[in-house]
Amino acid sequence: MFNSLFHRKRPDFLKMLLDQARLTREGLQAFESYARTGNEADAARVTQLEQEEDELRRILIDDLNRSFVTPFDREDIFALSRAVDDMLDYAYTSIDEMQILAVKPNEYVARLASILREAADEIYLAIQNIRDHPNVANDHAVRAKTLENVAESVYREAVTHLFDCVRALEDVVHVLKMREVYRHLSNAADRGDAAANIIGDIVVKMG
Repeated sequence: MFNSLFHRKRPDFLKMLLDQARLTREGLQAFESYARTGNEADAARVTQLEQEEDELRRILIDDLNRSFVTPFDREDIFALSRAVDDMLDYAYTSIDEMQILAVKPNEYVARLASILREAADEIYLAIQNIRDHPNVANDHAVRAKTLENVAESVYREAVTHLFDCVRALEDVVHVLKMREVYRHLSNAADRGDAAANIIGDIVVKMG
């Protein structure tokens, strides 16, 4: 047993995190397409990628629990993996909510989806550069944080527009449904901000 532990190939946690970030990036690209067209094939693609990323995260956590040496703090690896996973999870659950509530993506959903995809791009590039070019990684993390502020602005605009459009009692039901969808997308942006903060912490510790 001990022999197998010591001769087991050492996990490449940075590659595993990058693979997660790649799936999140692809998933949010598919989500952006869905938000613009309502194409169910794009929704199915988001679901598929979310499941693939969940499996990658399970493997990462299992390896993390069995590893003595990690490239940086294991708590940071765990937290970054969770934040990157959550970005795609919230996109997936947003689609699920739209389908359950029988509402279609609109202009604001599309704008928020585009911001989330940009944030996923920045997180992917940050993780890609974190080992060899930490300052470049930090620059991408800062850009991801800026996008969270943009998403919050669009979220507030979207909610304001919802209430401005209320003309009858039945409109209130639609407002409540769409506000829930917007809230989910705002939460996805928050998780991108969390991932960026963790990357920034890692860069500081590496300095």
